[in-house]
Amino acid sequence: MKLVYICSPYAGEVERNIRFAQEACHYAISQNCAPVAVHLIYPQLLDDMVPKERKIGIQMGLRILITCEELWLCGSCISTGMLYELKEAERLGIPVRRVSEEDIMEHRKIRKEFMPEEEPSTGIRY
Repeated sequence: MKLVYICSPYAGEVERNIRFAQEACHYAISQNCAPVAVHLIYPQLLDDMVPKERKIGIQMGLRILITCEELWLCGSCISTGMLYELKEAERLGIPVRRVSEEDIMEHRKIRKEFMPEEEPSTGIRY
């Protein structure tokens, strides 16, 4: 299973962007990959509006990027934070895959149609 770094916008329309990053992660899972989306984790711990904390968050994300096999550039716009990640992936020789918003949202539609919400079985063992 390939470890992929999900690179998508965070700032601006934060709630919409969080939902999009979540859908990008679901899309990666459907492609038999293990997604890493640091912008779904670090803003819960750091304030993106505080420059020092934003810088720390970006540095931590770049540290995690080193361990990933690909960077997936999701959507059509590239934010400032995404640009840092893209440039670092290129510097490290990490392959970059562009994933369109249409591909991600089409997968969401299919996922919703074919994976109805249901209660988990109590007989399932892990």
